[in-house]
Amino acid sequence: QKRLYPKVLLKLPAAGVMKTIYSGRKKLTGFVFLLPKQPKGRKSIPGELAQQQSDTLLPWRQHQSANGLRRQKRDWVIPPINVPENSRGPFPQQLVRIRSDKDKEIHIRYSITGVGADQPPMEVFSIDPVSGRMYVTRPMDREERASYHLRAHAVDMNGNKVENPIDLYIYVIDMNDNRPEFINQVYNGSVDEGSKPGTYVMTVTANDADDSTTANGMVRYRIVTQTPQSPSQNMFTINSETGDIVTVAAGLDREKVQQYIVIVQATDMEGNLNYGLSNTATAIITVTDVNDNPPEFTTSTYSGEVPENRVEVVVANLTVMDRDQPHSPNWNAIYRIISGDPSGHFTIRTDPVTNEGMVTAVDYEMNRAFMLTVMVSNQAPLASGIQMSFQSTAGVTISVTDVNEAPYFPTNHKLIRLEEGVPTGTVLTTFSAVDPDRFMQQAVRYSKLSDPANWLNINATNGQITTAAVLDRESDYIKNNVYEATFLAADNGIPPASGTGTLQIYLIDINDNAPELLPKEAQICEKPNLNVINITAADADIDPNVGPFVFELPSVPSAVRKNWTITRLNGDYAQLSLRIMYLEAGVYDVPIIVTDSGNPPLYNTSVIKVKVCPCDENGDCTTIGAVAAAGLGTGAIIAILICIIILLTMVLLFVVWMKRREKERHTKQLLIDPEDDVRDNILKYDEEGGGEEDQDYDLSQLQQPETMDHVLNKAPGVRRVDERPIGAEPQYPIRPVIPHPGDIGDFINEGLRAADNDPTAPPYDSLLVFDYEGSGSTAGSVSSLNSSSSGDQDYDYLNDWGPRFKKLADMYGGGEED
Repeated sequence: QKRLYPKVLLKLPAAGVMKTIYSGRKKLTGFVFLLPKQPKGRKSIPGELAQQQSDTLLPWRQHQSANGLRRQKRDWVIPPINVPENSRGPFPQQLVRIRSDKDKEIHIRYSITGVGADQPPMEVFSIDPVSGRMYVTRPMDREERASYHLRAHAVDMNGNKVENPIDLYIYVIDMNDNRPEFINQVYNGSVDEGSKPGTYVMTVTANDADDSTTANGMVRYRIVTQTPQSPSQNMFTINSETGDIVTVAAGLDREKVQQYIVIVQATDMEGNLNYGLSNTATAIITVTDVNDNPPEFTTSTYSGEVPENRVEVVVANLTVMDRDQPHSPNWNAIYRIISGDPSGHFTIRTDPVTNEGMVTAVDYEMNRAFMLTVMVSNQAPLASGIQMSFQSTAGVTISVTDVNEAPYFPTNHKLIRLEEGVPTGTVLTTFSAVDPDRFMQQAVRYSKLSDPANWLNINATNGQITTAAVLDRESDYIKNNVYEATFLAADNGIPPASGTGTLQIYLIDINDNAPELLPKEAQICEKPNLNVINITAADADIDPNVGPFVFELPSVPSAVRKNWTITRLNGDYAQLSLRIMYLEAGVYDVPIIVTDSGNPPLYNTSVIKVKVCPCDENGDCTTIGAVAAAGLGTGAIIAILICIIILLTMVLLFVVWMKRREKERHTKQLLIDPEDDVRDNILKYDEEGGGEEDQDYDLSQLQQPETMDHVLNKAPGVRRVDERPIGAEPQYPIRPVIPHPGDIGDFINEGLRAADNDPTAPPYDSLLVFDYEGSGSTAGSVSSLNSSSSGDQDYDYLNDWGPRFKKLADMYGGGEED
């Protein structure tokens, strides 16, 4: 028979050394935990010894029994290991020791795996691989992680599994190390004024990170202070567990206290103030307004004055007092006239800013004064339980000041109907105005304000309208058969007032316009049966004074009916065609009598210009035929010829003028003005240099160019007047280095003779300038002519050169420099 050992759960302390446990006669096989050794000198407590002897670990594998039976292998159920958080160490701190009973036979290595060992967070727990002692390496934080699940392994030196892995559960024991934290530091709530005790206001909530199943995380609430403490210091209470704030006393009045500030404290350890941790938050409770104060007029009577007929004019302002929340429905006033204005001449609207009632007038010509009774109430109804002792009313006295009002035309616009063509002076109607000022005896005068055709007159006293001219329906001033005029009515008040009225006259058509033939001009072939002329008529009248029309040819002259004929098409159209077989090309005036259908009918003899011309096979006039048909007279031909001759003469004169101008231009090129001659001449500039110190000149232009290719390659002919001639140069005299008074005259005469014999000189007189030095000049530039103030040079000889050199003699001759 199989004998089973009892299953016993071993409860281990938090730390200590374990010993091997035996049960009965058999030694248990598998991991065992060594309990902590008793300190020396301490004796075991009988209860503890009895507990140790009763704890039994379940074996891992079956063992052969004495009778040959094998018992079944069972795993141990290892109790959890509890580790307090925030331990101060020292670390590493031993938790338990794991040991296999095979460690006496072979060498065993122990290890642990799981979160906190080889998985993040790493190395929170460690184990001695030889002794199997398991340690915690640092303080634990339950709020970071409350439990760990590890597995213990036992292998031999070759890594072979010796025992099955065993589960280890490590629980972090919570410590009260976290204060309650409110979700918000400031809570806002509201409650209606006049609320009964027990009315819910708001809820505050605080969370504690500690274990909520222990007293460390159990939070309780209480109210610390209330500000203001009116009308009672305990107006509110709070549910210690839920944090609900409710009213506890009556007397909330917004008109006295609009807001309460309540400090709420949350304490853990179930509210134990001695051991628990606390935190506070602020609850702001706003007392909301209810309509518990009806509006009241500040006075019982009001008065006002207004000019008559002033619309939307404020007559009086009604002021009220309401202690409820301003600019809310409980405060907004609504005014109502309950008597004194049955016709509705006045309205009262509320000023949204001041809450005043503004009495506005409409129209009140019949009365001179009004006595109104006005009642005021709120936009929102009164709160439940509030009874009004009386309805607040006030009396309003309004005086009406009469002002001069403008006369007005009762019928505006006034429409009358009559036939056109009535004679001048006909009375059409009386267009009179009414003066609304019943209490003033005033006269009204009439005048014209707008009469576009000047057809009407109005009597200034009674407003009678008469015609000043014949009214014509076909006039341009008529729009849709209606003529419109505007009249003015003005009284003699102070100041005078006036009103306008419009008179519309609908003119009925009469047959006063004869029809007109259309078209006025046409063309037709000289032979009949090729084409015809379609004719019609236009009449300024309207139906029934228009078509159908009657078209006929007059009997005089007789040639008209002999050469032409009219064929009626319908009431408005007819055809004009040739009666004879051939009519010479030309322009013919054909008279036609057109008669309308009016009563009485009117007729008109109209002339149509018909151009008779030769036509081609398609019935169209040829070009030659059109000219022939035009019938130009001798005078017209002469006028055309004269115009052509005048045009040709103008063209010829223009050509002659252009040639003459071209000739003058060539002549001016030879006779050039010396001032325009840009050759080597003396040019006058109204500028002065810097004297002797201004020596920065570019004199390269005065020297002979190094190359003359660009000049030699030019084609022969006329050259520029400022260009140096090419060829044999005349032998101009060379000025002596040392000047002498007698040499100047000889030098000039020799230069003159050389210029006369120069074949390249121009044929006209020109100014000769001898400032071209040439390539053989001994002076490199004009800068070599330096002035000197040393007195080495004697310039007195300049006085002998004549009056032209007197200035130079004065400048460089005698006398000291200033």
